[in-house]
Amino acid sequence: MPEIVVPSVDGIITAAEVQATVDAIAEWQLPSGMVPWVPGGHADPWNHVEAAMALAIGGRVAEAERAYDWLSGLQRPDGAWHQYYVENGIEQDKLDANVVAYVAAGVWHHWLLTEDRGFVDTMWPVVEKAVDFVLDLQEPRGEILWARHADGTPWPFALLTGSSSICHSLRCAIALAELLGHERPDWELSAARLTDTIAHHEADAFAPKHRWAMDWYYPVLSGAVVGDAGRARLADRFDTFIDDGRGVRCVKDRPWITVAETCECMLAHLAVGETETATKLFTWAQQYRTDSGRYWTGTVYPDLSRFPADEQSTYTAAAVVLGADALDGRGPAAKLFTDHDAVLPRLIDVTDDDPALRD
Repeated sequence: MPEIVVPSVDGIITAAEVQATVDAIAEWQLPSGMVPWVPGGHADPWNHVEAAMALAIGGRVAEAERAYDWLSGLQRPDGAWHQYYVENGIEQDKLDANVVAYVAAGVWHHWLLTEDRGFVDTMWPVVEKAVDFVLDLQEPRGEILWARHADGTPWPFALLTGSSSICHSLRCAIALAELLGHERPDWELSAARLTDTIAHHEADAFAPKHRWAMDWYYPVLSGAVVGDAGRARLADRFDTFIDDGRGVRCVKDRPWITVAETCECMLAHLAVGETETATKLFTWAQQYRTDSGRYWTGTVYPDLSRFPADEQSTYTAAAVVLGADALDGRGPAAKLFTDHDAVLPRLIDVTDDDPALRD
């Protein structure tokens, strides 16, 4: 296994501080492997995978693999997971496509860090079933419907943030398939069509969620909108969502600054080469750090109340760790969200695809 070097960012966060944040996530992991948001709270598979990635970055590989074991044991026969779990059962039974897909990103991240082929072999059937569930929700144009009800009935619309995250997860799944020698041309076509829809058909394909910051930056974070187009997208609504010196408002007309969104937005800027802006955002996030190494999930201005009340969530801590790794740049998985073509297969070209699919 390659040596794992705990990340640090000069003048912003030390390796010891990152390690303390990773250890704080591990402290709240249950014996089952589940990583709840907070003690006694629920877990969702997406943020659970985010926590597993952070654990591995901090050298807690065994804890990360216990997290994946927990996920594997709960996978439904159709390849999905429910939206929310508590320690002894299901809290919310919706089957969210984005939540289901993210396991592929986690497994590829773990491979980049550890080069553990046995782990990938074990998790491949889990990833394969998850991707098949997700792609069954893809519309001919390319977007992926949000979710299914527990009885299998699909939601009638797609979400831009969710589909953007799925775009990245699909490329991770394709990378895993290539590593194992499996050909998945249908996955490649699905990923390319989804990316093209995000980049060129946003207004027609997705439910309008313009108040939310994630709909602004996620197409860039996911690698669907890149280069000059990505920089233009981020610049267009920067002043709408950024509070100078504080961070990202998760909703444009609410005074809530959230650390996870601030760190994700930082990754999006890093992905299009805006290192100075990314560093500034990450620096702002550190004011919400607590003595325990955890971070307040959200802060409401101007009264500085915490929202949700007194919450220091594991997924927020995980976002900080992933951000530190990306800014540090030394780790073998550091480029997963910021230099997509360096660590993921390139997308095939569908610009000459059947025009009927774009109706």
